[in-house]
Amino acid sequence: MTKTTDARKTKSGAVRLLLRRERGATIDEIMKATGWKPHSCRAFLTGVRKSDGDLIRQERSDGKTAYRIASDAIAPL
Repeated sequence: MTKTTDARKTKSGAVRLLLRRERGATIDEIMKATGWKPHSCRAFLTGVRKSDGDLIRQERSDGKTAYRIASDAIAPL
């Protein structure tokens, strides 16, 4: 299985793709994509922060908090 295939078929891969978007992903978007509970989403984000380093937290215009992996920290899939 290649990294690209893995990213499409696993929940963690799907979340990482969401986090790589320019607008990132909210906890609600991660929950919808994975079926995880909020505490599991936050735990995953902690793991991303520890392994990938730069996890950016930003507020969207609608007031929701989104998270994304900094573009300079993104390794190719």
